[in-house]
Amino acid sequence: MKIVIFGLTISSSWGNGHATLWRGLVKALARAGHHVVFFERDVSYYAANRDLHDLPQGRLVLYPDWDAVRASAMQALRDADIAVVTSYCPDALAAADLAAEAPRVLRVFYDLDTPVTLSRLSAESRPDYVGPRGFADYDLVLSYTGGTALDALRTRLGARRVAPLYGHADPELHHPVARNDRFAAALSYLGTYAADRQAALETLFIDPARDRPDARFLIGGAQYPTEFPWQPNIFFVRHLPPTDHAAFFSSCRMTLNITRAAMAAMGWCPSGRLFEAAACGVAILTDSWPGLDAFFEPGREVLVAGSTAEALAAIDLSDTDLARVARAGQERVFAEHTSAHRAAAFERAVEAAREPLPQAQIVGAA
Repeated sequence: MKIVIFGLTISSSWGNGHATLWRGLVKALARAGHHVVFFERDVSYYAANRDLHDLPQGRLVLYPDWDAVRASAMQALRDADIAVVTSYCPDALAAADLAAEAPRVLRVFYDLDTPVTLSRLSAESRPDYVGPRGFADYDLVLSYTGGTALDALRTRLGARRVAPLYGHADPELHHPVARNDRFAAALSYLGTYAADRQAALETLFIDPARDRPDARFLIGGAQYPTEFPWQPNIFFVRHLPPTDHAAFFSSCRMTLNITRAAMAAMGWCPSGRLFEAAACGVAILTDSWPGLDAFFEPGREVLVAGSTAEALAAIDLSDTDLARVARAGQERVFAEHTSAHRAAAFERAVEAAREPLPQAQIVGAA
């Protein structure tokens, strides 16, 4: 298939979780025989932090504005099989309208931010990538979050077909590597700053750092405010490109996963970092959310904490115990949660979307 994607970014992993996921998925789709064209608006903050300049497994089109690229996008769609528009794509509505002019194209929306999308609807603040008809004009809506989110996409945004497409890890990029002392820590955390993660970060990371002043704690990420409650034993590594993620995870005893509040409340929301870290062979400490046990077995493949005391208990586990958890988590990822697994899920979802809807699923059907 030829797949044309209109997305937020694949060229820069700075300050977003989209790029790394797309890179792994595009690579896996290419190996399955598909051709991908990715359209990305060339904005200054991604251009200044660009860590991918071309797409070896497809074609990357960077453009200054929609008017400048519309003709090229239309040309790409003429012989395409699938058009994918994503959440936070700055030209999502224009791209969707253009895809509607290519009648043989299967129109897909991929919401990589479903809980945020739905929570903004609750606040009566419709995201810019959602038009007045919601998702009713798409043939398929893929969601980074499963569970009740899938029902909400149908009932609140008119999606006719929905399917989950979760995060994943690329084993060629995410695997154990030699320890790097720069990233050594009793507990690490890799993630862009988000206000709605801050309470959990204080409970599971900052407060444990206060209680273990002789231990080294490490944060990697971007956009941390000046008023962040740094401690003397919390060290900071500014934004890391994906090529450094394996060393980051491989060099610490344990790493922390924290889910954004809207995603945790909805459940079935594994972050890409969760799979990436497990693939690198590090023990993971995570907050809890509905559906976690569908991806990892708590207590055996990941450790779960909801309080500072539980986080400290995990930190105090022996190296042998942590290695056992790390090994089990890694085996689960390689068995079920790689980019190749998600590419196969994408193929199944789009093939199913080409079949007529069952009568019971057609809005207004008796």
